[in-house]
Amino acid sequence: MDPTLKSSIYKQFGAAIDMLESALVSCPDELWHYRSQQEEFWYTGYHCLFWLDLYLSGAVEGFNPPAPFDLNEFDPVGLLPEHKPSKKELLGYVAYCREKCCKLIDSLTQERANRICKFRWGEISYFELLLYTMRHTQGHAAELLWILGEKTNSAPGWVIRAKAD
Repeated sequence: MDPTLKSSIYKQFGAAIDMLESALVSCPDELWHYRSQQEEFWYTGYHCLFWLDLYLSGAVEGFNPPAPFDLNEFDPVGLLPEHKPSKKELLGYVAYCREKCCKLIDSLTQERANRICKFRWGEISYFELLLYTMRHTQGHAAELLWILGEKTNSAPGWVIRAKAD
């Protein structure tokens, strides 16, 4: 796969991850358990990272998030995980997902990009799944940044490209 294309995809995907990270870093302790709509601030970050991790993997089969996280996000009832992660734990998950994303995009081949991924909700090529996941990550980053702006009158700014590794 073209190296310029892969680099461009990572710079934008990484920027979405960076924005999510900046929202988590900037969240004051009193907002960590703040509930906007239905979910607490921390949970929105966790949810985003869980699905980022899963979709980068490309399949449910064999997927396991790193400890202390589990597969509770698959619970059809929508129960919150028993373990409510700290900011430090979620930031560790951000670093894990960023590294995974960078490595997967760097090693992306045309064959892998075209591979069909199957989920309960349908089938999608791995390449389109990457774009879908980038949108999902950016959407939740924007949600958390909006909460910060509303509740603290301050939120980190837009990230143009991923920070250099």
